[in-house]
Amino acid sequence: MSKLYTGALPLSAIRAAQAQRAAQDAPEKTVRTESAQDNGTAQNIKTLPLPAQERRFGTPTPAEGVQRPRMFTGRQSGPRTAAIQRLYTIPEFMRTAAESWRAGGNECTVGCTMRQAASVIFVRDGDNGLETILTYRPGTSPLGVVAFPGGTALPGDDESASWVGPGADYWQDQFHFSDIAQARRSVMAAVRECFEETGILLAGEDEQDVVERSSTPELMAWREAVAKQEKSFSDFLTSSGLSVRADLLRPVARWQSPDFFLKRYDIAYFTTALPVGQDPKLLLGKGVWGDWLNVRELLEAKDTSELGDRIGQFNTVGRTLDQLITPGVMCMLESLAKAQTSVAWLSKRRNIEVKKPVLVTHNGACMLSFTEVVPATTGSVYTGAMGVF
Repeated sequence: MSKLYTGALPLSAIRAAQAQRAAQDAPEKTVRTESAQDNGTAQNIKTLPLPAQERRFGTPTPAEGVQRPRMFTGRQSGPRTAAIQRLYTIPEFMRTAAESWRAGGNECTVGCTMRQAASVIFVRDGDNGLETILTYRPGTSPLGVVAFPGGTALPGDDESASWVGPGADYWQDQFHFSDIAQARRSVMAAVRECFEETGILLAGEDEQDVVERSSTPELMAWREAVAKQEKSFSDFLTSSGLSVRADLLRPVARWQSPDFFLKRYDIAYFTTALPVGQDPKLLLGKGVWGDWLNVRELLEAKDTSELGDRIGQFNTVGRTLDQLITPGVMCMLESLAKAQTSVAWLSKRRNIEVKKPVLVTHNGACMLSFTEVVPATTGSVYTGAMGVF
């Protein structure tokens, strides 16, 4: 019985066939062996390429003049950030001091000593983005005619008080304070000023507790006593068995008043959510106006006098938003407008930089300018009231 062909060949037969074909196609190469050199004759030797299955792996060397293709590594070339200079209209309450400073040729002069201050940005979710609390401040406060709740640090803020959350060393590192006492003072001033101005109390009996009602008659009496500096805030906390809830705060920014202003502040800005159950109310005799405002809607109407007319004070009626607030407050409102939710805003990690607007002349007018580091983008970037300088 004859064998049936199955279509399969032994490996040795396949290799022999490949070698035979390669020998027929390969060019002859003439080499001289040692014996051939002695006889003065040449010997023809055929060189055979390796069989296909035995060729070695490796990166072929590109031909001369041909560039090797670049591989994508996931990294983008070019800068990731860009420094831009922003220009802002000088707020109305600063204009006289700015013009006098420039007329006196004091552009290179260092301003007066700054007082330490703190402010808190309260946030909550609204129908069209975040909402925040802004208040009216009579006089010529370096915080602005309209600003977030806050104020200057007082000697009583150095007194010892029960504390929950990150220690003063953490806040010193976050805000780049020169000493730990300054860091502790900023946290105490922020919590105290919010309690005085709005009644919002960032305190509780322990790390699991926050005061739910801050408008009781007892707390209102304490608010008035602390605001009049008849009692210190530390005395109130100790008598009430409360601890400062520093763990509820998040660092946002640090701004210093321009050199030309007569009263200068070094302001640490914090942010937090409104504690559940608390209802902010202005302190009678101290507050004039304050309200929750939708940030996006506020910025959409920034070129109108809508907010100033709503406040209804002699130095707000007919004024646009940039005439009522400082450049620092405007920058933080712009950041708030970009956040989709309060959770996204509060959980964002920030690298705090010390910023101070400087007085410049642009097209013959006095303006405030500061340099900001932003993510690098292509094309034009909107950078504020006057764009890139």
